[in-house]
Amino acid sequence: MQADLWSTGISPRHPVSFLRSRLEAEGCLTVAAALALRRHGRRARVGGVITHRQRPSTAAGVRFLNLEDETGLLNVVVLPQVWDAHYEVARKAIGVVIDGVIEHQDGVTNLVAHRFEHWPVTGIRSRDFR
Repeated sequence: MQADLWSTGISPRHPVSFLRSRLEAEGCLTVAAALALRRHGRRARVGGVITHRQRPSTAAGVRFLNLEDETGLLNVVVLPQVWDAHYEVARKAIGVVIDGVIEHQDGVTNLVAHRFEHWPVTGIRSRDFR
């Protein structure tokens, strides 16, 4: 993948695809599988890379992340107490495993985060709030 990126600027494979077997061994769902659950209140564990972090001033301290893997993009809601408890990983890591609960209402699926774990990713940056 690094050679593809160096020579062409693109890669035919998503970086998470290289770690899929490891993530599955740790009980992680793909983003597509988490979205397909559509069961409000179901616990889920999903691994991927954080592509965006948002902290709207109107959200009372709630943060919103986008978690991406080779199958899609998942919205993640992080409540203030979870953000504070997992600040180092939630704020700074790119590659993460997130344990949480599926929230499915009005046709929209989110993962409400309860716990973050870091796994190393190099060469990728997220677009974060400042």
